Amino acid sequence: MTINQSGWKPSAPEAKDGGAPATFTGNKALMLEEVLIFEIGSTDTTGVDIVPAPKVASRLGGLAREAAIGLPGLSEPETVRHYTRLSRQNYAIDLGLFPLGSCTMKHNPRLNEKMARLPGFSDVHPLAPVDTVQGALEVIHQLAHWLVTLTGMTSVAMSPKAGAHGELCGILAIKAALEKRGEGHRKVILVPESAHGTNPATAAFAGFKVEDIPATADGRVDSDALKARLGPDVAGVMITNPNTCGLFERDLKDISDAVHAAGGYVYCDGANFNAIVGRVRPGDLGVDAMHINLHKTFSTPHGGGGPGSGPVVFSEALTPFAPLPFVEKTGEGFRLVEEETADEHHADSFGRMVAFHGQMGMFTRALTYILSHGADGLRQVAEDAVLNANYVLRSLENTLDAPFAASGPCMHEAIFSDENLADGFSTIDIAKALIDEGFHPMTMYFPLVVHGAMLVEPTETESKAALDQFIGALRSVAERAKAGDPSLKTAPHFAPRARLDETQAARKPVLVWKEPLANAAE
Repeated sequence: MTINQSGWKPSAPEAKDGGAPATFTGNKALMLEEVLIFEIGSTDTTGVDIVPAPKVASRLGGLAREAAIGLPGLSEPETVRHYTRLSRQNYAIDLGLFPLGSCTMKHNPRLNEKMARLPGFSDVHPLAPVDTVQGALEVIHQLAHWLVTLTGMTSVAMSPKAGAHGELCGILAIKAALEKRGEGHRKVILVPESAHGTNPATAAFAGFKVEDIPATADGRVDSDALKARLGPDVAGVMITNPNTCGLFERDLKDISDAVHAAGGYVYCDGANFNAIVGRVRPGDLGVDAMHINLHKTFSTPHGGGGPGSGPVVFSEALTPFAPLPFVEKTGEGFRLVEEETADEHHADSFGRMVAFHGQMGMFTRALTYILSHGADGLRQVAEDAVLNANYVLRSLENTLDAPFAASGPCMHEAIFSDENLADGFSTIDIAKALIDEGFHPMTMYFPLVVHGAMLVEPTETESKAALDQFIGALRSVAERAKAGDPSLKTAPHFAPRARLDETQAARKPVLVWKEPLANAAE
């Protein structure tokens, strides 16, 4: 369907839902049809009156634009309505449960948002004189203290912007430590199959050779295989705990001891720290470096909702190699240490990760979350996340294949597979049918160690009633897939758009809008 200045152009009749007639507009009651913004306004007009700019000599040389920019000219109501309608087609945590595994899409307390919008935090500038931003620096310093305390580590770098950025920070510190010891020849990083997919990419980006370590039948690291591979060429191991199968790596302390004895370091991917916060301190398990996703464990906006933040905590062995800058408390207040110091802390820093310090909004939200929960509250966060995930696992293990159900309790996420569906049906059919049920699909086909994986993370913020509704919907869809219901192959039926050819969309995306020839002729 398209729109031009003469009004709506009806599209071809749609498929009828339950015998209901197709609508002229394409709207279905309050589910409003929305076209591209270019199809609403004309590219040769504008929604506002602009006084022509005076003629001046160009300073662009030969780079001046020679053709019209081609933006649609919309009035203010048209613009507002367009984006409001688009927002109605977007699933959000404020609408319902978000079952994405490995992403921790949980409720963001509005108190966090209120604090982040306070003057002095929301409008702080990275180049402001240090004596004018003492409150902001104190927030960073206090948050750093609690991150070190909660993890049992020695220091923390606050500047990394997200999880993968934090991984790179930790690996670069390991690289600097090895070079300081004269062991720059250690070029191998061991990465278990159960680790996050960004781990091997990070190690390779930092110049290391990556070697896989297999998982055992119960979904955990094969510690015997890992120990057998240790040697003078191994720089360290990158291990995710709890791992991507939603399981706690019970042998991590034993693995850490073996890696240290062989001269290597242990990097822990802390993306799943929300499952153990207040319960387990990674430093007690022999971890040398670990990033923490503030936008996951400490409930700040995630993904499209806002910027990320991935502080990295360090052991005593790696603290001298951590990046700059960091906040230091002095007798006069707080200051930013932006140059290497002669003492044992950061004496051999590998440098900077970013130009400035970090994400002030994320720091403010995370500290608010920590202080409002307290020690007992943070412990309950982990306990409730684990309880909810196990409730989902045990409620569905007799409906969907649960490959690690016999491995004991899961942690914060439950994993299923498409193993017991009818021939021709797979994870994608389950996911698309969940859209019809009003849910965003769970993580699909990840982790790769499980064929047709479905990874569900309910988080600690969901009630039993919300979980029961989701469990009922997933069970219903799974039973239909096991029975071979053909309507699943064309789901979703009630979404604004039907099932897309995702392979073609990925391989041949249409990224440029071109005005239809019929409209051009008019």
